[in-house]
Amino acid sequence: MAASEPELDLQQGLFSHLLELRTRLIKAILAVAVVLVVLVPFANRLYTLLAAPLVSRLPQGAHLIATEVASPFVTPLKLAFYAALFISMPVILYQLWAFVSPGLYKHEKRLARPLLIAALVLFYIGCAFAYFLVLPAAFRFLTAVTPQGVEMMTDITHYLDFVMLMFFAFGLCFEVPVAVVILAAVGIVDLDKLRKGRRYAMVGAFAIAAVVTPPDITSMIMLAIPMCLLYEIGVLAVRWLLKPRPTDATT
Repeated sequence: MAASEPELDLQQGLFSHLLELRTRLIKAILAVAVVLVVLVPFANRLYTLLAAPLVSRLPQGAHLIATEVASPFVTPLKLAFYAALFISMPVILYQLWAFVSPGLYKHEKRLARPLLIAALVLFYIGCAFAYFLVLPAAFRFLTAVTPQGVEMMTDITHYLDFVMLMFFAFGLCFEVPVAVVILAAVGIVDLDKLRKGRRYAMVGAFAIAAVVTPPDITSMIMLAIPMCLLYEIGVLAVRWLLKPRPTDATT
């Protein structure tokens, strides 16, 4: 009987963790659902705002089109869902943090909390940067290079997919400081290696920008330069947040 008590305690602990995980997931889903219900009546207006960077640069008489029967109804709803997920992300991350944090050490919590907040803020900044700066520049280029005799009419679903991909790509690219701090925290790199690797980071930034952005030099530069600056911010964050290891201090 005594031998089975540790196993029973383990099962009870696992069951309690699963119950808490279910509760956290339900709360996160409810947050997204509530925001989605609020946004659904404004779905068409949200799509109008999303399409503004392209519509304002289309030639006179050109407009967005819907090539599928249900697209005028389904596509704005998809955007409303994406927007609900975007707005609810702080709640989702809080539920994740509330589930994970009890198992972390004190020094891990002290590092993870600012990293989590920074990751969220940087993702939002990356999306805003793409919407207000990169997309207008990209669409200006694309409309300018449209061959004569070709009328530019973009499908609304394809446009939504393209913009969401750009938001996700720029949001991830703006996570460079967080990635740098995490790599340093787990011991993969140190401050000295980060400083010596600046040139490689710049080459990598331009290579990523060339793949992620539309095929114009302006958009590529508008992503590569911020990534280089964010790398430097990550180096500074490593210097401020992470204490040197004992072996590093002696050398």
